[in-house]
Amino acid sequence: MPGQLEFERPIEELAKKLDEVRAFMRQHGIDLSQEVARLEAELEQVTARVYGELTPWQRVQIARQPGRPTTLDYIRGLCSEFIELHGDRNFRDDPAVIGGIGLADGRPVTVIGTQKGRDTKENVYRNFGMAHPEGYRKALRLMKQAEKFGRPVVLFIDTAGAYPGMSAEERGQSEAIARNLLEMAGLRVPTISFVTGEGGSGGALGLGLTDRIYVLEYAWYSVIAPESAAAILWKDSTQGPRAAELMRIGARDLVELGVADGVIREPVGGAQKNPQEMVARVAEQALSALRELAQKPLEQLLAERYDKYRQIGVYSES
Repeated sequence: MPGQLEFERPIEELAKKLDEVRAFMRQHGIDLSQEVARLEAELEQVTARVYGELTPWQRVQIARQPGRPTTLDYIRGLCSEFIELHGDRNFRDDPAVIGGIGLADGRPVTVIGTQKGRDTKENVYRNFGMAHPEGYRKALRLMKQAEKFGRPVVLFIDTAGAYPGMSAEERGQSEAIARNLLEMAGLRVPTISFVTGEGGSGGALGLGLTDRIYVLEYAWYSVIAPESAAAILWKDSTQGPRAAELMRIGARDLVELGVADGVIREPVGGAQKNPQEMVARVAEQALSALRELAQKPLEQLLAERYDKYRQIGVYSES
């Protein structure tokens, strides 16, 4: 099956066998209900075992699966109306970053996120979700506009990293990301971010310095991708699974480390198995967080944001 991962093969084989038995029963009018019930029970047990014993590397693989909801999907689930805004007013519009104004539960919000494609053609157009400097500058323009009009900002992150090409470096990739971090630290409106798939390096962080960070169950968020870390540490990118184990980049690890504020459970097998359900869960969490942050006085919000990021990286020796 397209997009099937190796560790999912026992599930797919059982599901195929179950479909064949059901088709045979319909075609020949033979009662095989007991066999169907047995296979259904076995499929449920195997599915629970496979997804209950996932390694960090297998979770990374799920986060990269095609068919997972994109930023546009989450925007449609969160906002009853949405107007996309374009351009950084400096160089061009970056299709890898989507942004605009929407109505969430009747309240105006600014929504921004990295956008991957559904197929090769769209991925090329979206640069596989890897933003250029103008993407980060567009995001900052929209965040400052939100600040001016008192709109909270919701951000969606799914990128392997910022675009590393020469053209991006020539136009100030690192400065654009650093500027976003500086401005987001003091943005005078509530901010929420969701890591929905990959959260790679400064490319993710440039949209992620927010009051609340939520990570989907199989998403990852790290300074570097596991394969790249392995290439640096052991000069061997095939050691990605080993690196993923050591880096603690999974959702629950991020909460334990104080980097993320919560994990959003995915449908069994990942968000790509039931995109509509995943979109609904994220929208529910976004609205809940928006209501919570709206109750906080601005100075308290800024003080808590400052404390949140000052505490990341604190360690103790026993």
